[in-house]
Amino acid sequence: MASAQQGKPLVYLEEYKLKQDANDYGLADELWDFERFKQQLQIVVVRYEENELEFDMIGVNPAIANVFRRLMLSEVPSMAIEKVHIYNNTSIIQDEVLAHRLGLIPLRADPRMFEYKANETDPPTAQDSLEFERNHSIYSGQIKWVPIGNQATIYTEAAVGPIDDDILISKMRPGHEFDIKLFAVKGIGKDHAKFSPVATVSYRMLPDIQLTQPVIGNDARLLQKCFSPGVIEIDKSDQAYVKDARYDSCSRNVYRYPHLADAVKMARVRNHFIFTVESLGALKPDVIFLESVKVLKKKCRMFLDEIKGH
Repeated sequence: MASAQQGKPLVYLEEYKLKQDANDYGLADELWDFERFKQQLQIVVVRYEENELEFDMIGVNPAIANVFRRLMLSEVPSMAIEKVHIYNNTSIIQDEVLAHRLGLIPLRADPRMFEYKANETDPPTAQDSLEFERNHSIYSGQIKWVPIGNQATIYTEAAVGPIDDDILISKMRPGHEFDIKLFAVKGIGKDHAKFSPVATVSYRMLPDIQLTQPVIGNDARLLQKCFSPGVIEIDKSDQAYVKDARYDSCSRNVYRYPHLADAVKMARVRNHFIFTVESLGALKPDVIFLESVKVLKKKCRMFLDEIKGH
């Protein structure tokens, strides 16, 4: 339990249950202290690719980590097709199915440049809507943008159109025709999944693995197979060691072998979360996280205003 003694709050993974450290009373005994929270909170970027971000959030409890996950999924806005005006559809796809398919096409438009529609029945304006049209066989890249008002002076078609041009919406036979107009508006995933700016957001607690006794030879190789690749390595003396516990999936396969079960202590750090954010492409994943922070700040201000008002 050296890690727990060094200040890391651990939850131990036993064969059939979780076990908390005897000296750690968990969330039930923690008093909130803002200054301590500021000192402990850390955000560490581990990996950043084009549309995928992996970062560590350190020094928070699971409730706060889950707040950011849910905000990125459900309350960071994006633009999506909301209304489909179908003037002619001679294809085999029913109108309602076609409308659903079109609504799920991710758009490049930056939602920060648009306002929410005040009323669903209001006509579209340059500030709150995008208009597209198509009257032929249809891939997402063939949808034509129709600027509203002065939008042509502000945006380009590449900046507001579909993110992927090769999404097949419908195959057409000779004589089949579409004549449709599409209207995209700003919304949030809480209202409909098509407005979510991410493909997925997930987090997991940082694994903590310790070997309690030397494991060598064939046992070392067997131990290595019990964990995800990159977690356990074998040195020149044929002895196993923990290379990087971060990659472990905490499968507990080691408990299948009684002679190895006592050689390992597996745990998770209760206040260290590994986040993975995969953006659809309209906003960069780091921007999505920052937007979720803004949403949380706005909610906190509204809550404080409600308290002061009463």
